[in-house]
Amino acid sequence: MSVITKKIGKNKYAYFAVREGKRVIHKYLGSINDPRIARIIAYKKETTTIPERFHSLFWDTDPGKIHIKKNARYIIERVLEFGDMDAIEWLHKVYSVYTIIDVLYLSKTITEKTRNFWLIWFGLTNDA
Repeated sequence: MSVITKKIGKNKYAYFAVREGKRVIHKYLGSINDPRIARIIAYKKETTTIPERFHSLFWDTDPGKIHIKKNARYIIERVLEFGDMDAIEWLHKVYSVYTIIDVLYLSKTITEKTRNFWLIWFGLTNDA
């Protein structure tokens, strides 16, 4: 599901775009001038791209080219290893706890010190 905007005359309107089989269905949300709609658009943008405030975590690549779903493991590893609490909160908005825990157990790039911290944080053991 994504949010798209359309300009009709001088006004802009927001729609949810949902794929159902081969069809794409647009559901009208409202004018982008509506504060509620603006919050929905901002939230959706923050959960589909890496926010600019976290670009420093991805110093060795262009954060704009990182795909949230395809590069989930890479993103989770970086945030767990180098992120602050704000980055962790963002990570929880984007990925399920189960996905984060899977990466925590399977990653070969997360240091043992970091892995142990997050295992304790999530109330887990290191018996993977």
